Amino acid sequence: MDKKKEMNSRRRFLITATSIAGGIASAAVATPFVLSMMPSERAKAAGAPVEVDISKLEPGMLLLVEWRGKVVWILDRTPEMLANLKKLEEQLADPKSEKDQQPQYAQNETRSIKPEILVVEGVCTHLGCSPVYRKDIAPADLGADWLGGFFCPCHGSKFDLAGRVYKHVPAPTNLVVPPHMYLSDNLLLVGSDSKESA
Repeated sequence: MDKKKEMNSRRRFLITATSIAGGIASAAVATPFVLSMMPSERAKAAGAPVEVDISKLEPGMLLLVEWRGKVVWILDRTPEMLANLKKLEEQLADPKSEKDQQPQYAQNETRSIKPEILVVEGVCTHLGCSPVYRKDIAPADLGADWLGGFFCPCHGSKFDLAGRVYKHVPAPTNLVVPPHMYLSDNLLLVGSDSKESA
C-alpha cells in the first residue's frame, strides 16, 4: 500500500512538473510569434504626425518631409505663383478640387490653409511615381503654357502649383493633401488636424 501511494505521489509530481515545464516551453515558443504580430515602435512612428519647422522656408522653396513612408512636399508659393493658379483652370481636370483628395479645409482655390503654403503628398496619383518640382515658366520641354508645377517624367502627368492635375494626362486625380494643421506661425503638424494629437 505504501509503495502504491508513493508511486501515485511520484506520478502526480512528474505529471505536474511536466505540465508546468511544457506550459513554460509553450509560452517561450509562442512569445516571439505573438510579439511579431504587434507593430514595432518604428511602425508606430511611421504613422505618427510629424512636426515641421517652416521658419526657414523661403518663397519658391520646396521642403520635403517623410510621413507614413511617403514624401510630403511643403511649398512656399510666391504671389506670382498664386496669381498664376487662376490662369490654368481651363487646362485642369479638377480645378475646383471636387474629388475627395484633400480635407474640407483645403478644398479651395489654393488647396491650403494658408494660401502661400502648399502641403501635398509628392506621389503621382497614376502609378505612385515621384513627380519633379518644375517652377520654371515656359521651359522648352513642357511648353509655352507651363506656369510652374510638378511633372512626372515616368508617364508625363502634370500638376500645377496647387497639386491639381492637368487634363489628358495619365494621372486621374489631383495630388493628395494630407491632414495637417499649424501649431504656431512657424510650426506645422503633418499627419493630423486634431488638437488632441498635437
